[in-house]
Amino acid sequence: MLSKSTLLHLRLPFSYFLLPAYLFALGISPNLSEKNLLWSFLIIHFLLYPASNGYNSYFDKDQKSIGGLKNPPPVTRDLYYISILLDVLAIVLSLIYINSGFAILVFVYGLVSKAYSHPSIRLKKYPIAGWLTVVLFQGAFTFLMCYEGINALPFENLLHSKVVQSAALTSLLLCGSYPLTQVYQHEEDNLHGDRTMSILLGVKGTFYFALLFFSLAVACFVWYFQQFFSMQWAVIFLLFLIPVLIYFTVWFALVVKNTRKASHSLAMWQNFVAATCLNGFFVYFFIETSHILQL
Repeated sequence: MLSKSTLLHLRLPFSYFLLPAYLFALGISPNLSEKNLLWSFLIIHFLLYPASNGYNSYFDKDQKSIGGLKNPPPVTRDLYYISILLDVLAIVLSLIYINSGFAILVFVYGLVSKAYSHPSIRLKKYPIAGWLTVVLFQGAFTFLMCYEGINALPFENLLHSKVVQSAALTSLLLCGSYPLTQVYQHEEDNLHGDRTMSILLGVKGTFYFALLFFSLAVACFVWYFQQFFSMQWAVIFLLFLIPVLIYFTVWFALVVKNTRKASHSLAMWQNFVAATCLNGFFVYFFIETSHILQL
């Protein structure tokens, strides 16, 4: 039976913040099936992500707020074993219900997440390497993994221009947003000897960095929708992002006046607003482009 501590450290609700990559992949998928949709969604969001969260928490042993947990309880040994079990289940179910290609991508994701946290490697303590790892693997790699899980096509299909560019855009979104998730953890990360990207940039520098990449990502998405769909979709995308821009602007103004406003609660609200707007857009995009409601 799962202890309360272990269940909390799996941080199941945190998968909501990572859902945009899956929904984006769904929106451009050509080979939909109910079985693949169900199993890829469950494997990624209820096994793979929680396994990564739990493994990370076990080795971090944070005493202050972390993503998805304001007051993390002490970790126990069973968290380690449960995180490994969830990883194994994710791989086995991928082989049984989808295909070996998806299982390989799930396996690689699990390995990288362990390298990010494990003390013998701990990519997390290196600002550039840690940032690039998250940007590439929670971004482009995760998009490709989701796309493969949804479509179950041969790997060469992942090299199509629209798929590659979509994966790159997913990483671009994370370039600026990921350091924002570290901005309230400077004290805790310093205690662990982890020099994160946000520590390297400083509190205000993290916000300028996020603004730079957010602007770049938005511009690239506008180009992408013009290139593969229509200008109308670019405009709709911009409209969905208005709440994100408003929240970020207000939060940034508060931080400029008082850096203590770079807090866990405000950072989690930023994540929630951004994830909700992106999830909403990609759901709408999927419904309209797939014409699923007309079937």
